[in-house]
Amino acid sequence: MGAWVVVVVFLAIVLVGVAIASLRIIKEYERGVAFRLGRLRGPLGPGIVVVLPGVDKLVRVDLRTVTLTIPPQEVITRDNVTARVNAVVLFRVIDATKSVMAVENFAVATSQIAQTTLRSVVGRADLDTLLAHRADLNEDLAASIAKQTEPWGIQVEVVEIKDVEIPEMMQRAMAREAEAERERRAKVISAHGELQASTELRDAAMTLSESPASLQLRYLQTLLELGADQNSTVVFPIPMDIVRPFLESTERPADSTGDGVSHIRRVRSDD
Repeated sequence: MGAWVVVVVFLAIVLVGVAIASLRIIKEYERGVAFRLGRLRGPLGPGIVVVLPGVDKLVRVDLRTVTLTIPPQEVITRDNVTARVNAVVLFRVIDATKSVMAVENFAVATSQIAQTTLRSVVGRADLDTLLAHRADLNEDLAASIAKQTEPWGIQVEVVEIKDVEIPEMMQRAMAREAEAERERRAKVISAHGELQASTELRDAAMTLSESPASLQLRYLQTLLELGADQNSTVVFPIPMDIVRPFLESTERPADSTGDGVSHIRRVRSDD
């Protein structure tokens, strides 16, 4: 009787140990893909799940967003410029079963796909597009990578091109081009300003020519502006039309005086 008790207690302890060992805790951000004797049982979790030792195999899959850094890639753009480009990819698993069944290692596979896609997309663009329209290239990259990783249960969230390195000679050429463009814009702005100023001056001259009174008022205004400085000497030309009447009035008395003197001299000579 005592031997049977020992056996029962032993079996109970074994069963309790097996039961405890069969319990697994799947966290909220995880899913478990279980296989029983090599056959797929399906996704498990979150929470406590039962996995029979020696019978079941549990593969944990993290559903959180993964940050993948693409190492620098040597790329030749469409306009034959060599550049080194790197990027970052943010993705996450949305189907744990596919991520285990469809691909051996979804992280490595996604990294390789991202590298080849980066070289392909950048190679179809020219250097100006790569530098100035990076957002459009990011969208193309995300769409291309997502199309290839979707069968694996992977969702691509963000793809961003981080750094673009070009040869130093190309950088100097771009700097010279930018400087020439700035000079061109400055000259265009200056020319437009001069054209506008000349147009305004022409209109003002036409307005003044149509109104002599306005022209005289402009003369007076100029005198007031120049006379504001007490230490300045102003020589202001006066039109001859204004001075001529005064000159004529001063010449007439002189002529009459001269005629009287000559008449007196003639009378004395006759005597």
